[in-house]
Amino acid sequence: MDGMLSQEEINALLNEPGVSDVGEQLLTDVEKDAIGEVANISMGTAATTLSSLVNKKVDISTPVVSIAKWEDIVAAYERPCVFIRIGYTVGLDGTNVLVLKEHDVKVITDLMMGGDGTNVDGEIGEMHLSAISEAMNQMMGSAATSLSSMLNKMIDISPPQADIVDLTEALDGGSIDSFLAGEFVRICFRMEIGDLVDSQIMQLYPFSFAKEMYSSISANMEKEAETIASGAADTQAAGASAQANPSQSAPAMGQPMMGQPMAQPMMGQPMMGQPMAQPMMGQPMMAQPVNVQPAQFQAFSPGISPALQSENIDLIMDVPLEVTVELGRTSKSIQEILDFVPGTIIELNKIAGEPIDVLVNGKYVAKGEVVVIEENFGVRITEIIK
Repeated sequence: MDGMLSQEEINALLNEPGVSDVGEQLLTDVEKDAIGEVANISMGTAATTLSSLVNKKVDISTPVVSIAKWEDIVAAYERPCVFIRIGYTVGLDGTNVLVLKEHDVKVITDLMMGGDGTNVDGEIGEMHLSAISEAMNQMMGSAATSLSSMLNKMIDISPPQADIVDLTEALDGGSIDSFLAGEFVRICFRMEIGDLVDSQIMQLYPFSFAKEMYSSISANMEKEAETIASGAADTQAAGASAQANPSQSAPAMGQPMMGQPMAQPMMGQPMMGQPMAQPMMGQPMMAQPVNVQPAQFQAFSPGISPALQSENIDLIMDVPLEVTVELGRTSKSIQEILDFVPGTIIELNKIAGEPIDVLVNGKYVAKGEVVVIEENFGVRITEIIK
């Protein structure tokens, strides 16, 4: 209106699109590459840990680092998903958020419980959140160990917190971290778990955390470069000193070293303390006997080792499970159900006195009989189903 050009128009005329992009200014290409390399190594270690937890092959692909906004997350995840918040307590100051799809969480939870990964019906509950929090605790703990070796300092995390997030309402409701309201760093991975999961997971960083991580990496690389340069300089100086004073670096031919007596070898015999380099005239060298034994290897077990199973069970001992006691079942048509009135008797498929079924998370695990404990009903287990 006033004839003045805006900054965006000036940048466009100068053909400098990167100047007008505020998000790209917050993180350079070098910083993106460094953060991507750290994420690649860390998530590679985390994938190995998850593989041992679910007893399935887990592959997490090379990460893609980009600048994102909340709208980008909503477009990538339509259904409610699980946000896992990981805070760094030692070595780094900040938090990051890991985003998993609802289906992926159900598959991982079912595998951790000893299932085949197909029990994914129903809504996500406290059991799923507890199990995935424990899995992420193990995964990100191993990732923190890898990060410690890369940064050459101690890195530790707080116990992860898992929550179900409705992406369409989370930003307005204030149920997510404040840094997600603006621009942030998004790292996308492709995760495959056997033939059950082929999906995408995301790790979200605030810019301050990404910058701090890059600074730590740069400082560690500079320190290593200085150490290598110092070692090379010492080696070069030692070589130069040896060339300048050859008489001090090696004994003259035919003369003993300082402090050692001159020992003339007899004809055909080696010098004392020195191995025989050549055989005597006309005599072959005697071959030393060699003890050869067949290699022995431990037999591979077709199944999973009991130690691994015991370790996995210990990780989920405090995860709550839903126990259901079923008296019996029957099938009714919609018309019959609509005819129900108080006093209607429904005949079940169980015979009176027959053991009732005990189910854990919908799976048939035991038989029992009904007992009365004070004023409450109870179940006495009579048989465990294998």
